[in-house]
Amino acid sequence: MLGDFGVGKTSLVARFVHNTFSEKYLTTVGVKVDTCEVARTDGEPRKLVVWDMAGRNGIDTLGASYLRGASGLLLVVDGTRAATLRTALNLLMQARTVVPAAAAVLMVNKLDLIEHWEVEPLTVAELRNSLPVFETSALTGDGVVQAFATLAREIPE
Repeated sequence: MLGDFGVGKTSLVARFVHNTFSEKYLTTVGVKVDTCEVARTDGEPRKLVVWDMAGRNGIDTLGASYLRGASGLLLVVDGTRAATLRTALNLLMQARTVVPAAAAVLMVNKLDLIEHWEVEPLTVAELRNSLPVFETSALTGDGVVQAFATLAREIPE
């Protein structure tokens, strides 16, 4: 999971893995690892090991070491802060230098606050031309399972 500070990476993981949400904001230090199984389209389960990396706007040496060997990237944007989209796309470009073949999915989070979104619907639609994009809410769970399941399908065997 890659994205700027406060975009909801940890909350999305908690919603996906434990089906929970907490109003308490806890800053991730370093990386937090969780696992969960996702059913693929063929019915076979796929185990995902999710590395929830601390929010950042660039990938340093430590971040690159966390990424090595990754098969997939979940990029998270806060829909209420347009600058976090630029950060996520920058992180994707940097991550591609470390793991060029990794599948990628973009999650535009905080769908429950859509009336406050700064990320324009046209921008979201344009992004769908280059990668899978999901509008999600860690609070309500909207789009979360679909985003993780899509990533699981996109990761090669």
